[in-house]
Amino acid sequence: MLSYVDDFALTTTSLSYRGNIRRLQELFRTIQAKAARLGISFSILKTELIHWRTPSQRHPPVCLSPIQLDGELFHPRESLRWLGYWFTPTLSISTHFSCRLALAQGAFALIRRLSPPRAGLAPYLCHRLATSLVGPILLYGADLFTPNVGSLTRLDTFWHKVQRWATNCFSSTPIGILAIESCLPPIPLLVSQRQRLAALRTVCSLPGVNPAIVRLHPSFPSLSSYRASDGSRARTRGLSSVYLPLSWKTPRPSPSLQNHLPIDAVAHRTIAFTGGLSRMPMINAHLVPQVLPNLPTQSPMESTYSALKTRVREALIEDWSRLFPPPAYYHHPPALHPRPFMGLGKFIPGRIYQMRAVKSYLAAHPSWRAPEADTSCPHCGLERESFEHAILTCPSRQGAHARLLHGVTDVSHEAPLWSSLPLLKRLATYISVTSTGFLPTMFPPTTPPSSPPCPLSPPNPPLPVFRVFSLAVA
Repeated sequence: MLSYVDDFALTTTSLSYRGNIRRLQELFRTIQAKAARLGISFSILKTELIHWRTPSQRHPPVCLSPIQLDGELFHPRESLRWLGYWFTPTLSISTHFSCRLALAQGAFALIRRLSPPRAGLAPYLCHRLATSLVGPILLYGADLFTPNVGSLTRLDTFWHKVQRWATNCFSSTPIGILAIESCLPPIPLLVSQRQRLAALRTVCSLPGVNPAIVRLHPSFPSLSSYRASDGSRARTRGLSSVYLPLSWKTPRPSPSLQNHLPIDAVAHRTIAFTGGLSRMPMINAHLVPQVLPNLPTQSPMESTYSALKTRVREALIEDWSRLFPPPAYYHHPPALHPRPFMGLGKFIPGRIYQMRAVKSYLAAHPSWRAPEADTSCPHCGLERESFEHAILTCPSRQGAHARLLHGVTDVSHEAPLWSSLPLLKRLATYISVTSTGFLPTMFPPTTPPSSPPCPLSPPNPPLPVFRVFSLAVA
């Protein structure tokens, strides 16, 4: 019997479905009698029944036998939800992630109205909504379940829509660039990170908090010395005869002829981040102080656990650059935190995103016209209208550059422009005044002065005023 607050799950096994039903009815009467003595009653109408099947029973005949509780009849279900997980008789993973995808799509349909293409929330807030709302809904359960190829493809396709909404990039933007610009890693990397963090939480817990710790291999460097016997550790009933458990330190062979025990497979995910540690830290030893009475203060352990989580994030960045590289012409590095220019309103950051991704309305970025179109700058006609040319070297924009972009001399990924808020504000003003990166038919190009104005000349007309709005979403 498992319970989380008021959600009870009763599971039993026998040689027949009829025996299972009888046993469940006996267990229900037992807990109902105990609850009655405490003045507690159960909502019987919320009961759900499911018959689990082993791998050899995945094909018909399927049991349809119902269960009767207090005169109510409950027929078995093809899937049921418990604590946010969807389970099927064959423990299929695709059902769970199909339900999570539907919930994430519903949430995204609501929040995307807050930031249409030309107005609304700044990309910084869109990023916050994606990471704190859409992502957790979409990947709930990925700590335990690994999506199969079909589910992973559907999740990743939906995630691309979220990335494109957060950046206002075009559909022609390469996926590798889109993920880096939005600071939202691809779904396979997020799944891997969640499983690594879940593995760290598991092996860094105490048996009194997480009973699974007692099934770790005796050689695992845990502060808790208690371990279950080998017979209890290696309960692999129902598995094939070729199942030979491996040590938690042994990598899984490919092709997979041998497997880890489930708990050893979890511990194996932590090998890459625990180098140099003689013992794993305990993140919740203060909950059970009597288990380790001579334990020193918790601050060193908490800092060690934080360092391990930092290693997991660093590994995510390394895997991102190695497994999902952007095109060769794109040089900006991946990052998990929002970039400074993502707070400059809604419209201007979208133009910056598009020009950095080399998919914009600039003549040399043919995302909106035929590839064979003329790529020369329509203002000067001398060079290709690239991002660097439009911002720094275009002769027809030198007056605006001298007046608005003093201090900006480089737009590469290593330039101080991308980390300086004052320089980014000047860039936003320059893009707005010169209509750089705008749709050619949206605003007619203006001819800025060819040289800085004389100090004795009348002052320039006032620049447009940018107002910054913020929206707090509970």
